[in-house]
Amino acid sequence: MKYFVLLLISAIPAYLLGSANGAIITSKYLYRKDIRNYGSGNPGLTNFYRVFGKGGSLLVIAIDAFKTIAPVIFGGWLFGRYTNLELSDIWLFGKLFGVALLGQTVSGFFVMLGHCFPLFYSFRGGKGVMALGAIVIVLDWRLALISWGTFIILTLFTRFVSLGAIIGSTAFPIAQLLLQRGGFWEVFASFMCVALLVARHGPNIKRLINGEEHRFSFRA
Repeated sequence: MKYFVLLLISAIPAYLLGSANGAIITSKYLYRKDIRNYGSGNPGLTNFYRVFGKGGSLLVIAIDAFKTIAPVIFGGWLFGRYTNLELSDIWLFGKLFGVALLGQTVSGFFVMLGHCFPLFYSFRGGKGVMALGAIVIVLDWRLALISWGTFIILTLFTRFVSLGAIIGSTAFPIAQLLLQRGGFWEVFASFMCVALLVARHGPNIKRLINGEEHRFSFRA
């Protein structure tokens, strides 16, 4: 019962904050346009960059990073404060703040859920790439290095952002297992995050298989 209550307390604000979409907010209030009506129609960073360029993209990153990091830290603190779970001992948010890895990962999943299916935008959201990228940075710098490194290398060499995102995200729970960062439930929550991201990339996977996926260009 205690875990269920903690889950609700951390999941609800995580989902609501996750529903705040940086690309939609920036396009509407900075450019007076809705990103969902341009390009691929996806309210994510890649489509935003293709349509509006790098200037507004920095604001998109800032919004999506904050909305992810804040609830992930809160969820980790909440589980660390009111359970007997092993506390994280890596990087900034470790035992000094009493942060539990499970609370961080579960909160991260609900942030991604809000990002992909936002309450404020008719459940039409992004694909969770930036959200998951921010989550791994908070969890462990080693996981971030492996996941982001895989994403960046694949994207630079293939110029398929979708392929880099899918493989880079998959590297996250695999690295977690190899580094022994967490037990069954922590790794399971990580796999759930990855499964959500991969599911949201279903159309991209089909286009990759058919050779129809668009390559990323650094020119907006």
